[in-house]
Amino acid sequence: MVKNSRKSMVKNSRKSMVKNPRIPILPQKEKEENKGSVEFQICSFTNRIDKLDSHFKLHKKDLLSERGLQKIVGKRQRLLAYLLKKDPIRYKELINKLNIRETEPETS
Repeated sequence: MVKNSRKSMVKNSRKSMVKNPRIPILPQKEKEENKGSVEFQICSFTNRIDKLDSHFKLHKKDLLSERGLQKIVGKRQRLLAYLLKKDPIRYKELINKLNIRETEPETS
């Protein structure tokens, strides 16, 4: 009897999983040509971060995935710092498209 209630809870939790629609930031042609570009990598990291964020709404005690999330966020931060240093204009355009920063760091 306990097993049946457990199965129904698992089914209900699976139904409540919310899929976040990914908004394509880069045009499809540009994605196919330029998968190694900084913009593409930052966009893919942002999509993975959003996906993990929705995962944590259901699985609050998943510490291993949380560590993976921290590593992805660190990689994205390093890429954003690199882009800011190399080309501040492209950095500002990407930040506005992705809407991931509330305040922009000052350029030196």
